[in-house]
Amino acid sequence: MNRRTLVLATIAILAVGALPQRSYAQEARKQAQNAVNRGVEYLKSTQEEDGSWGKYPATTALAVTALLKNGRSETKEPAVAKGVQYILHAIKPNGAIYSDADPALAMPNYNTALCLMALANVRNPAYLSVIRRAQKYLEESQFDEGEGKTASDPIYGGIGYGSKADRPDLSNLQMALEALKESGIHSDSAVWTKAVVFLQRVQNRKESNDQEWGKIASGDGGFIYDSKGRSFSESGGLPQSYGSMTYAGLKSYLYAGVDRNDPRAKAAWDWIRANYSVTEHPGMGDKSLYYYYHTMAKTFRVYGANSIEEPNGAKHDWAKELINQLVSRQKADGSWVNANGRFWEDRPALVTSYSLLALAYCLKK
Repeated sequence: MNRRTLVLATIAILAVGALPQRSYAQEARKQAQNAVNRGVEYLKSTQEEDGSWGKYPATTALAVTALLKNGRSETKEPAVAKGVQYILHAIKPNGAIYSDADPALAMPNYNTALCLMALANVRNPAYLSVIRRAQKYLEESQFDEGEGKTASDPIYGGIGYGSKADRPDLSNLQMALEALKESGIHSDSAVWTKAVVFLQRVQNRKESNDQEWGKIASGDGGFIYDSKGRSFSESGGLPQSYGSMTYAGLKSYLYAGVDRNDPRAKAAWDWIRANYSVTEHPGMGDKSLYYYYHTMAKTFRVYGANSIEEPNGAKHDWAKELINQLVSRQKADGSWVNANGRFWEDRPALVTSYSLLALAYCLKK
């Protein structure tokens, strides 16, 4: 065999070897798009006459955002237009967007953040004034000097549900920060620097957490729910880091301008590498699994990672693996639902919206 023949044969072998991987990726994307289409049809078929899903602004906003992120638009998809109108009817004089039909479920900050995110993704200039007022409301809901708090207070920089007995937590903070980021709040806004103060206090990292729980916990770099040491992890004992909050914490750091190579961000990334999973919610089992999937996928995109490598060297195409999980978990009617109903994950419209958002981030190139 001469040199030219050998080179051509080698190229041919390499090309053949690459085909299965390439076709597998294409097949995964095809399956994901099919799952998206079925999920979209499910949401459209379950929308209520008033344009809502569950007569609740937050759930409606998640469904609208899921439709928008998967290529549907206000002008071409009636379900989006009806959902937006429901959201607009929930606007309050102070700029918040929520329903007070049931005071226990009002949760003004939570609802406003998700509704702001939906309106920002519609990209309709007609809603600019609504967006600006909602942004202002969320910024003012952050615990800071306006509430008589200083940077030494454990809750400084945090955002909670917005109730009278409010206490901030990472879940509400991450949603508010994502809504502010996607709606265009400038990077030099004070909301970001104040948020970092709170983020450090919910991270399991001794070097940057000045709270008592942070000094005695494992220091593994992950995140928990609030700065008082409350964690929903199933591990018990001292506050334990868990999946959704660690992804949320890393994403929020990045939104706030913390560099990927900053020791705080690196510690969170190392926890994610050591606890990577698409089969369960690390530290939580099957609780809030789809909330975890959605937060995980968004964080990988914000971080800019197409793959992840565990400490033992195992490499993962996270998008492909998450697509496989979501496709296998989809119900015959196109919906998704969690058998564990904790945190409302027994509500198909909510969980289907989480899943569609996760798939949108998986499919994003």
